[in-house]
Amino acid sequence: MTSTAPSPDTRESQAAEGQQPSWQRRLRRFGYVARPREDVTARLVPPYTRPSPRLWTALGLSRADADLAVRWSAWAGPLLITLVAGVMRFWNLGSPRDVIFDETYYAKDAWGLIHRGFEVNWPDKINDDVLRQGSDIALPHDAAYVVHPPVGKYVIGLGEWLFGFNPFGWRFMTAVLGTLSVLMLCRIGRRLFRSTFLGCLAGALLAMDGLHFVMSRTALLDQVLMFFVLAAFGCFLIDRDRARERLAAALPADEDGLVRPDPYIAETVRLGWRPWRWAAGLCLGLAFGTKWNGLYVMVFLCLMTVFWDVGARRVAGAVRPYRAVLRRDVLPAFVSTVPVALATYVVSWLGWILSPADGSGGYYRDWAATQGRGGSWTWLPDWVRSLWHYEHAVYEFHVGLSSPHTYQSNPWSWIVDGRPVSYFYESPRPGKHGCPADTTEKCAREVLALGTPLLWWVGAGALLYVLWRWGFRRDWRAGAILCGVLAGYLPWFFYQERTIFYFYAVVFVPFLCLAVAMLIGAILGPPGSGERRRVAGAAASGVVVLLIFWNFIYFWPIYTGTAIPIDSWRSRMWLDTWV
Repeated sequence: MTSTAPSPDTRESQAAEGQQPSWQRRLRRFGYVARPREDVTARLVPPYTRPSPRLWTALGLSRADADLAVRWSAWAGPLLITLVAGVMRFWNLGSPRDVIFDETYYAKDAWGLIHRGFEVNWPDKINDDVLRQGSDIALPHDAAYVVHPPVGKYVIGLGEWLFGFNPFGWRFMTAVLGTLSVLMLCRIGRRLFRSTFLGCLAGALLAMDGLHFVMSRTALLDQVLMFFVLAAFGCFLIDRDRARERLAAALPADEDGLVRPDPYIAETVRLGWRPWRWAAGLCLGLAFGTKWNGLYVMVFLCLMTVFWDVGARRVAGAVRPYRAVLRRDVLPAFVSTVPVALATYVVSWLGWILSPADGSGGYYRDWAATQGRGGSWTWLPDWVRSLWHYEHAVYEFHVGLSSPHTYQSNPWSWIVDGRPVSYFYESPRPGKHGCPADTTEKCAREVLALGTPLLWWVGAGALLYVLWRWGFRRDWRAGAILCGVLAGYLPWFFYQERTIFYFYAVVFVPFLCLAVAMLIGAILGPPGSGERRRVAGAAASGVVVLLIFWNFIYFWPIYTGTAIPIDSWRSRMWLDTWV
């Protein structure tokens, strides 16, 4: 006599029946309906929020028109905000018509790089000749010793190649990247929060941040670094959604059509080709090839995406998600990011590598053939050993840089706008350089790299909120924002004796804006809030946002180098450390 063992599905249903409270079983005869079981797909890939139907009714739109408006708003909103940001950044971009702050290095390095393939040694006090002669200036031949990789200078040089060796030309590409970063943040915020409104709000806050604005109008490397870091984060975010969609598609559905967790599938399924990770690796290589602190960003973001995979497999039902990720995901994740980033970095030096090794090429290009003879590494190509020696010399320079500077600052002060950097300042007389003729005193023209104060001060509180949200609610969105902030901020605390500047903080400004957007979303109220709660939240949020926008407009003259009476300039120096 044989007996048939119940199937696993039968056993699970029987177990569930046995665990169901008896009062539910008794009420079933009266039409009791249990709470609907959650579809795992909604947890793996949450849907985007949609505006309340009352909004469309108030606007007089039909259901079909409302659906069309929702679809168009996903791109129309970000594009509109980007258009406004672009107009502001390109308005009078060539002013001040001067070589301001560290443009004296990077604008000239970029010009030599696109013409020689390596940076050249410019004579001292040649900036006036550069402004007067522009593209017709004679290009030096001797190589220069520079301490930053070439990607950012190639980017700046592209604008010079298009528009000439002048202030507009060397600022053009940073303005382009600053504008595009607003568009990226709108879309990143939308994907992160599943809300077009909050995504557009984050982008609008970035468009109105003074530090990001000034860096978009100045030929420095940090804005280029910020762009590639944000692009890498966006690529990882898209990869997260794509991987979770594949994982959800692999899970089985029950008899009601709901996708349910499955430990075996969650721990064994491979997520296949993940091209967005390769794109992220490329962006990280370009970030690292702009400034070396891109290396820290690569470590933070790569660890972040591994933890995302752990979370996805846990939601899918994995009993041991860390072991599953270690077996299935870590090696592909490493191969698709780190080697790609390192290869991109080496390729960025191609102009220097292909330059002559007879002393007429890039700095240290002939080191292996002259000073580096002998030793146990001579089997490597000369360019590899010369490049390694160059990198080592640059590393020693960076860690030993401690010469004092008027505008240097400690990273502890950055988050509260403690010590901004003045890129340009002059005191025109009445009737000169835009100074009103009826002014009794001299005017002030300044370009001050200062984050919009109210945005940064609210941002300090927003970071505490997302820290709480991640620590006590395990909200992955808060963790992602914190990761972006820490990647650009935390490493500088290891070099507090080094000469460092506030404008390095532009790298994490987009994530600060995401934190503020998340805080404002919380003030607006969670889904299902009552009408009174929504009205109060909307009023409070509106006041905060409008004050931030007003604050940016108020500081506009000292962001753009507009001549204003000296008393008006003093009224904008809210802290003594800003002078």
